[in-house]
Amino acid sequence: MNISGRFGLALGLLILLAVALYISAFTVNQAEQVIITQFGRPIGDPITEPGLHFKLPFVQQVNSFDKRYLAWDGPMVEMSTKDKTYVQVDTFARWRITDPMRYYLRLRDERSAQSRLEDILGSETRTAIARHELIEVVRTEKNRKPVLDETLGDLAAESTLGQLRPIRVGRVAIEKIIFESAAPKLEEFGIELLDVRFKRINYNQQVLERIYQRMISERLQIAQRFRSEGEGEAARINGNRERDINEIQSTAYKRVQEIQGEADARAGEIYAKAYGQRPEAAKFYKFLKSMETYRKVINADATIVSSTNSELFGLLKRAEQKD
Repeated sequence: MNISGRFGLALGLLILLAVALYISAFTVNQAEQVIITQFGRPIGDPITEPGLHFKLPFVQQVNSFDKRYLAWDGPMVEMSTKDKTYVQVDTFARWRITDPMRYYLRLRDERSAQSRLEDILGSETRTAIARHELIEVVRTEKNRKPVLDETLGDLAAESTLGQLRPIRVGRVAIEKIIFESAAPKLEEFGIELLDVRFKRINYNQQVLERIYQRMISERLQIAQRFRSEGEGEAARINGNRERDINEIQSTAYKRVQEIQGEADARAGEIYAKAYGQRPEAAKFYKFLKSMETYRKVINADATIVSSTNSELFGLLKRAEQKD
């Protein structure tokens, strides 16, 4: 073989070696972990360190998995609480792959892992919700103080309006229960559960109607209380007004009678002084009083029966003779 032939053969072998090295080499970055499989069966330990690695070309295959924190966002599912109240619960979780070999053997890929997460976390969520009442699910703080309407005044203190029922567990504790129940089950798949939270809890439409009716009932109760207080205050004001009017009228009437009595006494005193000086004056006063009495007693419809010796008969007789 001449020199040119040898050079061509060497160049060809060199190219084949370069292609084999290129096909065999692969890199693992910081966010990956890799399992090498040969005809579908894992070979060796998982590769978790970043760098350049090699495999048999065409025979072995690289299966990479994410090393970072991964998200699971569950669908909103309607479920029942302990007090038979239906709510719509939306949950989410964070997880990561800690045992890639077990993860690959049990799940193969992330799509299967998401499905398994939905099965386990969804089941544990339904179980936890079913064991607790609605108020435990939606409340977080045990000693939370509600913001009271200032218009209620002392009404809130005297009744149960605006008061929250005490809770024993609370929403955060229920999330912890779900986490502690689901984490061991996910470890069997090489998954570490990092956290589970409720994203949203919505009331069922029927529950919303009951809540609205309760709110309306409370407001009607408040309105009725205000009406009752207003009617009582109005009755008190009217009573005081009537009492004051009666007192004023009584005082005024008393004063009028006193003035009239004083005037009559003064008039009697003046008359006594005027007509008591001479006998003729007294006789004239007696005549005037008689006339005043007759004027009040005798009218067009009056019928008088008197004797001929009466003073009235004499007066009438003299009046007739003069006419």
